[in-house]
Amino acid sequence: MIEKKLIPVNGLKKEPFSGSHHGMRYFFCAEESKETFSVFVYPEPWAFDETPEEEKLSSSFPLSDQGMNEAITWLLAQYECQREKWNTAEKNCMHIIKMQK
Repeated sequence: MIEKKLIPVNGLKKEPFSGSHHGMRYFFCAEESKETFSVFVYPEPWAFDETPEEEKLSSSFPLSDQGMNEAITWLLAQYECQREKWNTAEKNCMHIIKMQK
C-alpha cells in the first residue's frame, strides 16, 4: 500500500502528497501551523478537489515521525474496515470515466 519512506515528514511542510490503493484515494497535507497534518481518504476516481465533502473522511496527526506512523496505521485501518467500498470504487472507476467522454 503505502510506505512511510515515500512520504517524508518535512516534505509535507512544502507540498501535499496523494496516492491510491485499490479504489481508496488518500491525500496528506500539512495544516497552516505546520505542526499537524491531515490525511483524507475518499473513493476513486475523482481528484481531491472534485470529490464531494461527504465522500471524504479525515484525521489529523502531529507533524513528526510518530505522527506519520499513526497516520499510516489509520490509513491501513480505513482500507481494511471499508475494503468492500474501496474495491467497488476501483471496479467502477473505469466505467465512470468512460461514461464521462
